[in-house]
Amino acid sequence: MIPDKVVARIAARAAREALMGQVGEPPGHLGLTAPRCSAAVSAGAARLGLSLELPYPIDIARSCREMQHHVGRRVTQLTGLRVTEVTLTIDRLVHPGGLERRRVQ
Repeated sequence: MIPDKVVARIAARAAREALMGQVGEPPGHLGLTAPRCSAAVSAGAARLGLSLELPYPIDIARSCREMQHHVGRRVTQLTGLRVTEVTLTIDRLVHPGGLERRRVQ
């Protein structure tokens, strides 16, 4: 049996891969923090919980669907576990310009 902590780390890595595929560069270059993940493994199956930031603007619904699919597929490929659930929590949307506000003249 694979420990929950190991499955969570694999899922967090898969989430970084998915984000990179969506935005075309490492999430850190956009000011995004690393995705955090929890996992509960039981009887050959895993339930995953991901907490992450997304760049703004982005199609949130499409991005989340792709993220859930990619993370579930990668965890299954790498561990052999059946992923029954991938729950996402979006902590915040991050604008590439950061918190800087521009004055329109």
